[in-house]
Amino acid sequence: MIVAGCDIGALTAKAVVLNNDVMLGSEIIQSRSNAVQSAVEVTDKLLKRLDLAYSDIDYCVGTGYGRNIVPFANDNVSEISCHGRGATWLVSTIRTIIDGGGQDCKAIRVDDNGFVKDFRMNTKCAAGTGRALELMAESLGVDVSQLGHLSLEASDPVVLQEPCCVLTEIEIRYLVFEGRDSADIAAGINDITARRILHLVRNLGVRKDVGITGGIAKNIGVVSCLERALKTTFVQFPVDPQIIGAVGAALFAADKAGKLHSLA
Repeated sequence: MIVAGCDIGALTAKAVVLNNDVMLGSEIIQSRSNAVQSAVEVTDKLLKRLDLAYSDIDYCVGTGYGRNIVPFANDNVSEISCHGRGATWLVSTIRTIIDGGGQDCKAIRVDDNGFVKDFRMNTKCAAGTGRALELMAESLGVDVSQLGHLSLEASDPVVLQEPCCVLTEIEIRYLVFEGRDSADIAAGINDITARRILHLVRNLGVRKDVGITGGIAKNIGVVSCLERALKTTFVQFPVDPQIIGAVGAALFAADKAGKLHSLA
């Protein structure tokens, strides 16, 4: 049974195809201005690489902020549920998941089967999100992908204090103007991002094992700050952490396709 998950996020669109619990492939692209276009482009690209057609897909579930308008999806499931399910399928011991997404951040606790027991998410501020990291990186004058490794070169990390990411951008520009070392500023950016995320995680409560999904998981600086603060080492996923929501969506698609098959 071939199923698909399509995760349309604010910054990236992801697609995953499974065949009887085996991942056939995955794809990530930058999100387009139109969510439908994002869904079609990322899935077209993956299916072409796998030499599959849409008619080969028995069931598809959409997730992410654009989950309701994936044109070829049979159903949709929240990204919170999908990250929980996907993470646990990949690492069965995980119980707490930090999803560092483009437009929001979530702390999720799951049961032994990967189903959500509780969660917290930021709803009033962009601090702690991928977009906030992008904006702060722009203020520093580097690409967001450089922040993690650049911060490892810091000798005297700055401590950013502004409560709002917009004000933090101004603070960063001032530090650049003063001539502060870029690595020290990068370390400060990662630290303040981690502090925003920690507020959610501590409010939820931590149960091991812990893992981080989403684009922020690729920033070694933020991950290191979180691991030190939580006094734990995060699990390592065997796939790109950005596709885990799409993996979960595909697993839900397999569930739903199986139920339909049993009714036939």
